[in-house]
Amino acid sequence: MKIKFSIVAILIYATTSLNAQEINGSKFGKGLLNIVGQDSSWTMKVGLRMQFLSLASWDAEDGRLMNPNSDFSVRRARLKFEGFAYSPKLEYKLELGLSNDDLSGGSVYTGNAPRHILDAVVKWNFYKDFVLWAGQTKLPGNRERVISSGNMQFVDRSLLNSRFTIDRDMGIQLHHHFNLSKTFVVKEIVAISQGEGRNITKGNLGGHQYTTRLELFPFGEFTDGGDYSGSDLKREKTPKLALAVTYDFNNNAVKTRSNQGAYMVIDNEESFFETNINTLYIDAMFKYLGFSFMGEYAQRDAKDPYAKNSDGSLTGAEVQVGNGLNMQAGYLFKSNWEISGRYTNIELNKTVTGKDAENQYTLGVSKYIVGHKLKVQSDISYLDIANSNNQLLYRLQFDIHF
Repeated sequence: MKIKFSIVAILIYATTSLNAQEINGSKFGKGLLNIVGQDSSWTMKVGLRMQFLSLASWDAEDGRLMNPNSDFSVRRARLKFEGFAYSPKLEYKLELGLSNDDLSGGSVYTGNAPRHILDAVVKWNFYKDFVLWAGQTKLPGNRERVISSGNMQFVDRSLLNSRFTIDRDMGIQLHHHFNLSKTFVVKEIVAISQGEGRNITKGNLGGHQYTTRLELFPFGEFTDGGDYSGSDLKREKTPKLALAVTYDFNNNAVKTRSNQGAYMVIDNEESFFETNINTLYIDAMFKYLGFSFMGEYAQRDAKDPYAKNSDGSLTGAEVQVGNGLNMQAGYLFKSNWEISGRYTNIELNKTVTGKDAENQYTLGVSKYIVGHKLKVQSDISYLDIANSNNQLLYRLQFDIHF
C-alpha cells in the first residue's frame, strides 16, 4: 500500500510543481509528460502502458478439443520514468510493474514483498562510445527478451524465451560500439551481475553471473532501434541485418534456470545446491520493405544438473538443460495490418528433466493503429508435445501506451 501511495505522490508532484520545472505535453505514444528542469539540468519523461489479454485454450487429442479454459486479465500495467540528471551523459530509467503478473514471484528471497521494480538503472556515457550501466535491468541475453513487451510482433514471447531467458538482474554492464567501415557497425556488451534475478533481498547466494554479447550490423544500424522491435514498422528502404551471439556463465548458480526458475534448496531447506550453468544464445534480425525475420537458438548446460543433498541423495530438482529454436517472420501491409508466423522447438534433456520435446506453431494477425503504441494483436498456437496431449491456444490482446 505504501508503494502505491508513493507512485501517486510522484505523479502529483510531477504535475503540480510548476515553479520547479516546465511541463510540456507530448504527442500520443511519446510519453504522458515531458518535464524539463528550469535550468535544463534534468529531464523526466513519464510513460504509462497497459495490455489487456483474453485467451482460450483446449487439450487436443485424436482430433477432438477437450477441457476448455478461458481467462481475461490485465496482462501488463506499467509506469516508466526516464531522462537525464545533471548532464545528458548521465541517463536513468525507472520502470514499475502494477499488474498481478508484473508483481508475481514474491517470496522470502524478495522480502516477502511484491516485485514492483522492473528496471532501476543509470547509464553513464563516461568516455566516447563507452557507456556504463549500473542497477537492475535486462541482461544482454536473448534478443526476444530484450525487446520490450510493448514492442512484440506476437501477443507474447515464445516458448524459447520462457524456458531459456536470463531476464533481469542487479549489476553493472559496459556497452561499446564502433564502425568497421562506413556501414558495418559492431556492438559489444559485458555484464557482471548478482545471478539471482530481480528484486532479490537475500544477497548473492551462490557465485556471480558473467554475460558477454557481440552484435554485428553489416548493412548499418536499423532505423530508430528497429533491431529491438518486432515487425518492420519503419519499412526499411535498404536491407538491414543484425547478427549476435551471447555467452552467459553463472558461477555456482542456485536456481534451475541460471538466474531464473526455482531455488535448488537442500538439507531440509537449510542450504542451496550450487553448480556452474552455461547458456549460449545465437540470434538474427532482418528487415526490408515491411518484411521481418527473427531467429534465435538457445542452449543451456550445467556442470552437474542434479541437485543433491550434502549426503549425496537427490532432491528431485534439476537444472533445465537442453536447447531451443525459435523462428518467426511477418509482412506488414501498407494498411498497417500484419500477418506473421512462428515456429518454436524445445528439447530439454529428457534423461535429466523427464520432459518430452515440444513443437509450437503460431499464426498471428496484428493491426497497428499508432505503431506499437496503440495496437490490437491476435494469434492462435498449436502445441505438439511428444507422448502427451497436444494443446490449442487462442489469444487476443489490446495495447495502449502513453
